[in-house]
Amino acid sequence: MKPAVLLILAVPALAKADPKLDFALGILAGQRGDRLAANAAIEKAQAADPTAFPLMTRVAQMRQAAGDVAAASTFYRDFAKAAPERLDAQIAYADFLRDVSPNDDFAGKIAAETLEKAALRFPRSLAIEKRLFRIYESMEQREKSRAIFEELAQPGLGDAATLAAVDMARTLFPKDNAAGRARMDELLKQAVQASPDNPVLARTASEHFRNTGRLPEAMEMLAKHVAADPSSLELHTRLGILQLAAERQADGEKTLKEVLAIDPRQALAHQSLAKLYRNQGRIPEALPHAAETLKIRGGSPSEFLTLADEFLAADQPREARLLLEKAVFFNQSDPDLAVKLAVATRRDPETHSSASRLFREAETLAGTGGAAKDPVFLSEFAESLLEGGQVPAAEERLRAAIRSYKADQKKEQAAAMRRLAGIWEQGKKNADAARSLRQRADALDSPQ
Repeated sequence: MKPAVLLILAVPALAKADPKLDFALGILAGQRGDRLAANAAIEKAQAADPTAFPLMTRVAQMRQAAGDVAAASTFYRDFAKAAPERLDAQIAYADFLRDVSPNDDFAGKIAAETLEKAALRFPRSLAIEKRLFRIYESMEQREKSRAIFEELAQPGLGDAATLAAVDMARTLFPKDNAAGRARMDELLKQAVQASPDNPVLARTASEHFRNTGRLPEAMEMLAKHVAADPSSLELHTRLGILQLAAERQADGEKTLKEVLAIDPRQALAHQSLAKLYRNQGRIPEALPHAAETLKIRGGSPSEFLTLADEFLAADQPREARLLLEKAVFFNQSDPDLAVKLAVATRRDPETHSSASRLFREAETLAGTGGAAKDPVFLSEFAESLLEGGQVPAAEERLRAAIRSYKADQKKEQAAAMRRLAGIWEQGKKNADAARSLRQRADALDSPQ
């Protein structure tokens, strides 16, 4: 077939509008950054299919972004009038009016009328009622907004209606209004009783009572929910925290342990138990929970170091090592963590033999200052070197450790002096220096 004939046959196909193709071309043009081509293609698609709501909203938004609010309003209005059976179109028109003219009573009036007509076709639509409530309030039509609240506050309308009514009550009733508070109390208690497994409802009810200074009622709401759904771990944990706040430590401890029995990786439950045990002086019980908190949610290097020191002071080097390994994994260039990990690894019988490499790596990472001058690290490093038969290197670290101890660490400094003196005595060298070191050590830790 000749090219001219092909061209003639192709003309009708090209002339025929294809909104899906035009829309796709508009999207591609937008991705290329050609905004003019994108807008033109999408407007062409909308003109070819004026009943497509997504296309209409895109074109209206384009006109609004270009500053032509009147044109955008026309698109929303005409579509809403032409499609009264579409709730989304009525809501979009009303929302547009309120967004572009939030303080305009005339725009508010049109928005309200649009939604009121829609309400006749879509009775008990929360999307409509919540918008009408806000419009009536902004136009100071309290009787109408109060009527919507009363309608939604009726029992048996479902959880969503209750939550909407509670939100409206916060607007209608001042915080110190006893009648309003009583109304909300009744509304929330009935709703939780009817749907105890709804977490949003339980949290809303609990926070209402907590914020009004009534912890027993706040805990009661959460307890009902937890009884209905023990696996609701966030609120289960919240119940335990409220019990602790109410000085019901035994109940709070029990509740938080229940959470961890279901899921041991609940960081907030671990954190709360760690705090409880510390406040009660139960440090050995607090440390594992504090460690789990850091392992799960992470923390700063200083947090890991502080807790590792507590484990080492409690003669729990394995726990310190496991904690520090986690910290080093996420902070591989931190010299303080590397230094502490080497010490904990050597003190842990399970990993004692592999500590020498960590000491070398930590010393290299730390350089000549900072963590490398820590006397505990230097003393432990010296012992590791001695175990490997590297006596001169061990002596060097012990000398550095002796110089690094602070003035209030006389006992530890004296022990390092005696250790160095013992090495010399065992090697039958530096006898006078060894004797002098022991005298200095005795003077340091002798009673004053």
